[in-house]
Amino acid sequence: MIQAAASADKPLRLKLTPSERRASIMLALLFASRMLGLFLLTPVFAVAAQAIPGGNDATRVGLALGAYGLTQAVMQIPLGMASDRYGRRTVIVAGMVLFVVGGIICALAENVNWIIAGRTLQGLGAVSAAITAWVADATRPEVRTRAMAMVGASIGLSFAASLVLSPMIVGAFGLSGLFWAISLLGFVCLLIAGFAVPSVPRQEADIVQARPRDVLGHTDLLRLNFGVFVLHGVLMSMFIVMPGLLAQLGGYDSGSLWKVYLPVIGLSFVAMVPAVFYTETRRVHKRALEAAVLLMAITLALMPWFMDAFVGIFVLLVLFFVAFNVLEALQPSLVSRVAPPAFKGLALGFYNTAQSLGVFLGGVMGGLLAQRGGTAQVFWLAAGLSVLWLLTARGMRQPK
Repeated sequence: MIQAAASADKPLRLKLTPSERRASIMLALLFASRMLGLFLLTPVFAVAAQAIPGGNDATRVGLALGAYGLTQAVMQIPLGMASDRYGRRTVIVAGMVLFVVGGIICALAENVNWIIAGRTLQGLGAVSAAITAWVADATRPEVRTRAMAMVGASIGLSFAASLVLSPMIVGAFGLSGLFWAISLLGFVCLLIAGFAVPSVPRQEADIVQARPRDVLGHTDLLRLNFGVFVLHGVLMSMFIVMPGLLAQLGGYDSGSLWKVYLPVIGLSFVAMVPAVFYTETRRVHKRALEAAVLLMAITLALMPWFMDAFVGIFVLLVLFFVAFNVLEALQPSLVSRVAPPAFKGLALGFYNTAQSLGVFLGGVMGGLLAQRGGTAQVFWLAAGLSVLWLLTARGMRQPK
């Protein structure tokens, strides 16, 4: 009887409860909608902005694209702390209000300067830390990686969807219409956060004691922050050169690159599922992290040798996103496991700040290196950063 009960209990521990499933799905949808609103601008803005005053100034166009990431990096930590003190829902709703208002300013903008202002305001609503902390609040440690995988997967899916939808929206409704669509997505996020995500009991008395020095003095959290900085820096630097390389090798233009990205993302997700399941069931999070970083480093190091072969680059791109998706799921789960409950939201605030800085600096470094050294140099830089991350991650302790 006892053995049968134990065997019956074991699989239940590895299943999401109805409440966990609903919270995970709603938060993944919230994160996906927000990320889609962010990504929609990237594929077309440099060209579409030429139709408005100031749109021919590359510096201001770059600032309009980067302003969101910079202000987001500044606000991640304060809003992470605020979500610990005042609750996840309150902070996310307030952040999405700023996102919607900023999008409306961009939609009504008559020149690039107003778009810069609107994007800056959107970045002030930095809610990634609060969303990931809410996922951690709503799930048990045994299934948290799976829940985080839903949220992490939304990044790749949103990016792939933006490549398809963005040119269509701009072609039909213009740049202003694209910003109205972004604002609409923000409003959808506001409704999801306000009404669809179930409430999770939290221990307020413990949470309000968090201080930044608690996170800055935690070595394993610093390793994870460096990891997400490298992960998104590598992603941004690689995608400065990858679209041009795919266009050169496969004859794709900006409107048809989705034909490459969608199968790449789809295949990588299929490969990611057993990896995440194995990691959860065997509780080998540290080994899985090291293996995924090693795969990413090897993949990036091989890319310069296959720059003349479309099939080779395609296969390597699939392998890169297998590693990326596993890491995107593992990293925030590890942060939630490593960080004490008293400063979980603050820890995720630092984590998402590092992510935003990686996006910004990865794009800057990748662009400069591509212009001065060529495509291969970007891949070598990304591979070198991945090796450095691997060496750093090896010193981390296996979380319980």
